[in-house]
Amino acid sequence: MSALQLFCRGRLSWGLLALSGVVLELVALFFQYTMDLAPCVMCIYVRVAVLGLILAGLIGMLQPKLWIVRFVGLVSWAVSSVWGFRLASELNDMQVNPSPFATCSFYPEFPSFMPLDVWLPSVFSPTGMCSDLPWTWLSVSMAQWMMVCFAIYGVIWLIMLVPSVKPLK
Repeated sequence: MSALQLFCRGRLSWGLLALSGVVLELVALFFQYTMDLAPCVMCIYVRVAVLGLILAGLIGMLQPKLWIVRFVGLVSWAVSSVWGFRLASELNDMQVNPSPFATCSFYPEFPSFMPLDVWLPSVFSPTGMCSDLPWTWLSVSMAQWMMVCFAIYGVIWLIMLVPSVKPLK
């Protein structure tokens, strides 16, 4: 377990987490601006969850040898993974079981101290409808792919948890 413990305490592991989140954000922007797929408000919330993964990676990169920094990074990672999975699952349910009574808002509801849609509307402003299913690959929708991604983040988090908090011998 020593090699995994050392990996968890290195900047590379946290950098990979942050980099994977950046790649997901860039893919989302590619879909939006190159493939002309309009993101719905739930898609924007999923982007915020991915942003949480990026921030978790950046927090862990600050000083990964300190247990408190790793702990804050791990908590941020777990919250972002679970919240992102929940959002993607909710979006998938809206797309698979469309209902006029279960719709999403047209406007994101960010806290007043962090209006991401005002600060960066090109990334965090929704223009699509949640019930639309504009893209699939291998018969799997984007929401379902994001559920897979967040589940993978959760599994990797579980693998990294014990070596991250266990003291080195």
